[in-house]
Amino acid sequence: MNVLHIIADQHHAACLRHAGHSQVITPNLDRLAEQGVRFTRAYAQNPICTPSRVSIFSGQYCHNHGYYGLSGPVPVPELPSFLLHFRRHGYRTAAFGKIHTPDDPVNWLKDHTDELGECYSYAPGGSLSAAYEKYLQARGVLQDEDSVRLPEFPGVQQHDARPSRLPYEHSVEGWSVSQAIRFIDSSPDRPFCVQVSLPRPHQCYTPDRKFWEMYPDDLALPATLHDDPSLRPPHFQAAAAALKRMKWLVEPRTFEAGCRRVWRGYLACITQVDYAVGQLMAYLERTGRIENTVIVYGADHGAYSGQHGIPEKAPGICSDAVCRVPLIWRVPGVPTTGRALHHFVENIDIAPTLASLCGLPPMTSTDGYNLSDLLHGAGKALREVAVTENPWSKGLRWGPWRFVHYQREMFGKDVGELYNLDEDPEERRNLYHDGSAQPVVEQSRRLLLEWLIRTTRIKTMHPTLPGRAEDGKESNESGPAARAQRKMLAYL
Repeated sequence: MNVLHIIADQHHAACLRHAGHSQVITPNLDRLAEQGVRFTRAYAQNPICTPSRVSIFSGQYCHNHGYYGLSGPVPVPELPSFLLHFRRHGYRTAAFGKIHTPDDPVNWLKDHTDELGECYSYAPGGSLSAAYEKYLQARGVLQDEDSVRLPEFPGVQQHDARPSRLPYEHSVEGWSVSQAIRFIDSSPDRPFCVQVSLPRPHQCYTPDRKFWEMYPDDLALPATLHDDPSLRPPHFQAAAAALKRMKWLVEPRTFEAGCRRVWRGYLACITQVDYAVGQLMAYLERTGRIENTVIVYGADHGAYSGQHGIPEKAPGICSDAVCRVPLIWRVPGVPTTGRALHHFVENIDIAPTLASLCGLPPMTSTDGYNLSDLLHGAGKALREVAVTENPWSKGLRWGPWRFVHYQREMFGKDVGELYNLDEDPEERRNLYHDGSAQPVVEQSRRLLLEWLIRTTRIKTMHPTLPGRAEDGKESNESGPAARAQRKMLAYL
């Protein structure tokens, strides 16, 4: 089968109409969910772009691949990606859009793909890639490009929203979709594995006017916008205070008007992403490839965009709004479509699952689990916890709980977060210092410690054990947790 992996940037998992959101307009993603299987508790490995994307491509946790910052040097020695794995097994591979993986001295995925079409440049002072800039220049619309910054406000903070001056056709989403279709069409007789990385709903919040006008001027603001952040960590409080001091760029410049523009722009950008997904699905249907292509839709992380009074995504580790992501699979031959699964899954599960669904040998370098049995309506939950990590802070989900650990050195005192999402889904009551919740705090710490020990990749030890089953195919029973347990027992 072919693979089309579509990823959005900063798509809050709750902002989907089929997930119950009353404002957002997502007809194509709703249709994709109706035709497939969606995971309601999928988690990103990191709350910012590059480390999260390295985890998606490699199937490894951040504490194993080592990336926690934006861009940077390429992995040495070579870190495999699912694109490279598919290429080694006869597929044509490509990635288009906002790839945002390590790129010094060249992009990590350059030799993993037959074609790499990045729309942005991450060099100091860069904004657009040479390819996308040349495309816009040839059409005489370069001056209207406004996905990175609002050109009428040079040199100032770009947190605001307005309709784009660039028609969708030439937007980063439109360009990414057209490049992917061109690549697939260029060799119709060979299987493809393509990622289309749609840059929005990441700011700037500048959707095509037709999507902006789908939302009313008096759009209701998030209910948590004016929440008191005093029970949150110091860096969360600072971010909330920064939004209150924001100097808005577009008229009217009041706090309420600015927040409403951003919320409207964020939702309209999701609708623009939804339109791009619809274009790709329509192309697969038109060319007869839809029933021989695995389609996956997800995100590198979520965003606040005014929720909890936070302007963008930082400090992202603090909330499900950033750590939980959409994850929808459309797999030919999977029965009982339109299912919602509530197991904990993670973005690192995408790589091993794609390999399994397409009949490829397993990627033995991944930390993720193969979700194929779950997609086919069989199997059981694969993990007790899901974790999003920064170097000195970790967000843990287990049972109904969301726990965030901060090293004492970060704030010079005992700071943490604990929410019961069954009773408090918007995370408005931090129970970390509540006396009655201390057993849960201690259990959360233990689960986090056990997770870190269990999942850390061991480079050398004696004796060694194989990480694959006797038949050469790695099952979940011989997956990351089982491998760690066997190695530990062997060492003892």
